[in-house]
Amino acid sequence: MASIDMRNIVKKYGDGFPAVNDVSIDVQDGEFMILVGPSGCGKSTLLRMIVGLEDITSGDMMIGEKRVNDLAPRERNLAMVFQNYALYPHLSVYENIAFPLRLAKAPNAEVDEKVRAASKTLELDEHLERKPGNLSGGQRQRVAMGRAIVREADAFLFDEPLSNLDAKLRGQMRTEISRLQKKLGITTVYVTHDQTEAMTLGDRVAVLKRGVLQQLATPRELYENPGNLFVAGFIGSPPMNFLPVTVEGTAAKMPFGSVELPREKAEKAAGKGLLIAGIRPEHFEDASVKGDAPPGSTFRATVEVVEWLGNETYAYIPFEAPPEVEEQLRQLERDLDGEALHTQLVVSLDGTSRITEGEEAEIWVDGSKIHLFDPSTGENLTVDQEHAGRIVGHAMADAAEQPAAAG
Repeated sequence: MASIDMRNIVKKYGDGFPAVNDVSIDVQDGEFMILVGPSGCGKSTLLRMIVGLEDITSGDMMIGEKRVNDLAPRERNLAMVFQNYALYPHLSVYENIAFPLRLAKAPNAEVDEKVRAASKTLELDEHLERKPGNLSGGQRQRVAMGRAIVREADAFLFDEPLSNLDAKLRGQMRTEISRLQKKLGITTVYVTHDQTEAMTLGDRVAVLKRGVLQQLATPRELYENPGNLFVAGFIGSPPMNFLPVTVEGTAAKMPFGSVELPREKAEKAAGKGLLIAGIRPEHFEDASVKGDAPPGSTFRATVEVVEWLGNETYAYIPFEAPPEVEEQLRQLERDLDGEALHTQLVVSLDGTSRITEGEEAEIWVDGSKIHLFDPSTGENLTVDQEHAGRIVGHAMADAAEQPAAAG
């Protein structure tokens, strides 16, 4: 096992566009690191530079204490698991797992020992003589993982390995990959565009946008202390609500009414004019259900759509934003692959709520959970810098008009 240290990595193609732009990420020995972001953010390009399938324009790629920029993939001792499994259809499961050992001319006894140990770990013993075409998607992915395990590599690299599976199987495979990584204790870099995978699998998560690292932190830190508007909008499902806000004293004035802010949060917004407030759906509640809503933290609004899911209810409340805020939110929507952010407030209510469509309801909101963002840069003005991990890029200030990078 080994650490992977990416130092100021840049990748430019023939047209000079930086698909990866000055990215520095330190992956500790045994750590599970997630690279996440929307299509075209540069995450797969970065992974391919780690393994040696893409040349590095500038910067240093360190594996352990060794600079590997000029080493061929076979000299880096890394095991990669691809999105499409990359299995040999004419070989049995046994021989697919054994393939890297055969290539290294390992003795038959060693091959058999390692293949059977890997198949036991991955619960593939009964499938060893079958061909990949006779296996399910999840089983084929486990075979690809088995081939990586027998190599005894310094690190595992996963390139969106679950994207071809259905939702239920993705959940099962997430659990298996997490269990396997913890059991083996091997350094792992995992690329995904699925923020649920990022939040459930990673020790730390690197959020990328258009080749620029936006924030590097634990999943909890990203969720509770997003460094900028982009990270706040990308992490969380349903996504964070964004609304225009002005702060006067400790009162945050928004389209649906005024909400009291903690004094230390309000002071950070003093004199800054029109801002963007970010509030997660779960920080609202039906005031009639909550019962103990504090003064000044409720508002009345007409609910347009209600979705009852049994244990919770989603209510949708339309609002309007001034042009300068709406344009920034539309740009954020484009960066987030079309997630609607500027037309409605989404609130998550207790499943016992009796709010109905078309009704004017009283909604409680937790003012202490509100984030305040600078609309020109996307910077989170209220984030606790000491607990937000490494904040690197701004949501609105970098390369807004550049074409999309390679994934």
